[in-house]
Amino acid sequence: MEQLDAKRVAELQEFEKKLGTSFLNLALLNHSLTHSSFGHEYKVPDNERLEFLGDAILKLVISEYLYHKFPDRAEGDLTKYRAAVISDETLAGVGRNLAIGEYLLLSANEKRTGGTRRKSNLANALEAVIGAVFLDAGIGKSREMILGFLTPEIEKVTQEGYIRDYKSALQEYAQKRKWDLPHYRVIKETGPKHRRVFWMEVKIKNKRYGTGRGRNKKEAEQRAAMHALHHIKNEERSRGGNKRRNEKKPGIKGILSSVRKRIKM
Repeated sequence: MEQLDAKRVAELQEFEKKLGTSFLNLALLNHSLTHSSFGHEYKVPDNERLEFLGDAILKLVISEYLYHKFPDRAEGDLTKYRAAVISDETLAGVGRNLAIGEYLLLSANEKRTGGTRRKSNLANALEAVIGAVFLDAGIGKSREMILGFLTPEIEKVTQEGYIRDYKSALQEYAQKRKWDLPHYRVIKETGPKHRRVFWMEVKIKNKRYGTGRGRNKKEAEQRAAMHALHHIKNEERSRGGNKRRNEKKPGIKGILSSVRKRIKM
């Protein structure tokens, strides 16, 4: 068994309280919080295999929950719900609430460049922790923890009118403003072939408005479009209310509202 010093043990026990669980094998939790940069630097196993396992457990638990909660919904709807619930954006949000970045073992360079706050690190670490919980305590405890974190998100994304097609919303906004249509481009690919991760950017009028990460290009495009809409909304806010009131062109809030009305479950 891996030997942990007293300081690290205290940190892991503190994190256990946030998770609402207690590990029989605390070294397994430590393993799940070991970033690849740290593993490479110190020649120790990283958390990528646990992330792979946790991803599968996460999909199983959420799929089972949706299957029973919505017996009349079509497969396509359930797939959309699941994609929204287990997106990197959502998982990183859970990770942020748990302050998971504070417990990650990172290389000095990764830490210096913002690794404790990086969305991909938070989302991946949470999946690795889920994998560790499964190995340590089984599927029952894993399900309890996952649903404890994600049930509010499930309730949100399954509400009527919730926006799932951010690409359509962004395109409509651009058309209303008589802008060029959004242009998407893969800017990076990472991971092995069987678990490829795509990084996508979206530009309008040659200006980058958002980037997104996903396990396929469509998911990455949706994430990029979502970030672009948030970016545009913040830009509109910064311009001030007076200018918006004098404009006849609809703002992002109105565009999102109209898209919500059209999207059906």
